[in-house]
Amino acid sequence: MNAKGMVFKYGDNVDTDVIIPARYLNVSSGEELAKYCMIDIDADFVNKAKTGDIIVATKNFGCGSSREHAPLAIKCAGISCVIATTFARIFYRNAINIGLPILECDEAANDIENGDEVSVDFDSGIITNITKDKTYQAQPFPEFMKAIMAAGGLVEQTKERVKG
Repeated sequence: MNAKGMVFKYGDNVDTDVIIPARYLNVSSGEELAKYCMIDIDADFVNKAKTGDIIVATKNFGCGSSREHAPLAIKCAGISCVIATTFARIFYRNAINIGLPILECDEAANDIENGDEVSVDFDSGIITNITKDKTYQAQPFPEFMKAIMAAGGLVEQTKERVKG
């Protein structure tokens, strides 16, 4: 599993209220949530983001409330991966549960810039900044996380297992 796209770069403490503002939480479909993704921090994000693009941020990405809507909005907006120095723990778990790949890598998060083209090899954890011709090493996903993401999330993986 791999990702490749243009980077949207944000700073520290990007909270779930910025990722998907509370005023849009009456929406339940991921496709509808995606229309409002990042609207309060980057009003033009949904018009600029293309399928496969990557979000990079620094410390504590996804802090705030425990809403699963935040990683779902990101995933449904076409973002293939989020790279950050650190993630809020509940966001981290919610992202894995819905099948949104996220990687912690301090060096990549601090060095990669808005607009850079980046590729990610999830099996090895290698992040390549194509624009700067640099590589960074993140922790690769354990096998159980790879299986969850390959299935499209924990619910989909469970459905597959139940079908047997």
